[in-house]
Amino acid sequence: MKNWINRLRGGPDSAPPAAAPVDAADVQAADLAAEIDAAYYRWLTAGHGVAAPAEVETRILDEVRQLAAQPGEAAGLVPRVPEAIPRLLSSLNDEDSSVSDLARQVAQDVVLVAEVIREANSAYYRPISPVKNVEAAIMMLGQNGLRMLLARIAFRPLVNMQAGGFARHAAPQVWTQSVSCALAASLMAPGLSTGVFEAYLAGLMQNVGLVVAFRLADRVCDNGKLPGSSAFGVQLLAGSRELSSAIAAHWNFPAEVAEAIAHAGEPGAGNLADALALGDRIAKLRLLIDADVLAEDDALVTDGLDNFQRRCLGKLAKLEA
Repeated sequence: MKNWINRLRGGPDSAPPAAAPVDAADVQAADLAAEIDAAYYRWLTAGHGVAAPAEVETRILDEVRQLAAQPGEAAGLVPRVPEAIPRLLSSLNDEDSSVSDLARQVAQDVVLVAEVIREANSAYYRPISPVKNVEAAIMMLGQNGLRMLLARIAFRPLVNMQAGGFARHAAPQVWTQSVSCALAASLMAPGLSTGVFEAYLAGLMQNVGLVVAFRLADRVCDNGKLPGSSAFGVQLLAGSRELSSAIAAHWNFPAEVAEAIAHAGEPGAGNLADALALGDRIAKLRLLIDADVLAEDDALVTDGLDNFQRRCLGKLAKLEA
């Protein structure tokens, strides 16, 4: 796990930038993020949220915080990465590897073959004519596109893990949000002068702790029901990001990725954290719009996103998780 993360990224770690002072715009952004998180949690738990006693809410939140302080135990609750991924990532960082070399490695795994060709034919790449072979697909994706695809394949079982109760019910929606967040964050990254792939990686990793948190909640609650209050939901989402960050640090993710997950949305947390926070906001709005919870002209969209961010919101409508 530790080595393949470094191969995924293909670059050295760097320290997070210094904190900046808080101003009114930062407070407004935090309020907006909390409102979107509350709406997202209500949607995610619709039909499964109940009025729970305060002691139940406190117990769940305490268990999430305690697990975040034990990252080794937390990491043990998620699956391992497929074996084919580390080999391919190593080849991606080898300047002597050719497209045909990569194609031979991809061809050894029928799942990868299907994924690479499907990705090259997706609405995101929009090929003039259908891509039918692995070499053409790799040419279409490019090194960065292939690296992102491999990361997505690697993370899918981490979020879509087999579990029971509410965790199993929520996993597909959480995975869709993860993929959307990763893409949106990567699109925000260039304008914020931060790494595109690091932003993508942070977006995929951010929700690993949330699925673990749902599994913890299932142990406390009965019949797949969770506390339904918005205030609890906002706190659970925040606690799960701390949990994701702790797992990321335990797996030797780049330091700035783990820090960005922990501090996304906080003033002065750095450009990568800002890209992640924006990607997370856009992805959640996309899900809420697609579920008819929000309208395209809702104030959370019109007041919360600029023109470029709204274009990104539109691009996510065609995304296949």
